[in-house]
Amino acid sequence: QVQLVQSGGGLVQSGGSLRLSCAASMNIASIHTMGWYRQTPGKLREMVAIITSDGNTDYADSVKGRFTISRDNAKNTVNLQMNRLKPEDTAVYYCHAHNFWGQGTQVTVSS
Repeated sequence: QVQLVQSGGGLVQSGGSLRLSCAASMNIASIHTMGWYRQTPGKLREMVAIITSDGNTDYADSVKGRFTISRDNAKNTVNLQMNRLKPEDTAVYYCHAHNFWGQGTQVTVSS
């Protein structure tokens, strides 16, 4: 079983930046794909960004050029740097790895 503990997030004005971090309880070097997802009330959870063990990344079209996902295998963390945030980025963000989810972190962007 993998425990994923998230940190970061909060309230920011439109155009601002936030950074999310996710610390795993295991050596993530053996986890092929890790990612960040988000969910708003009444909507399905959607992929925001994913990163593979060899560093390949993929992003939702809505965040391309603004968000950057990274992983630090030495620290067993995966991070999401969010720049130029928009009100529509407001959601609960979840870290995902190995079929496990983090606890969720609220990100609120005010206009």
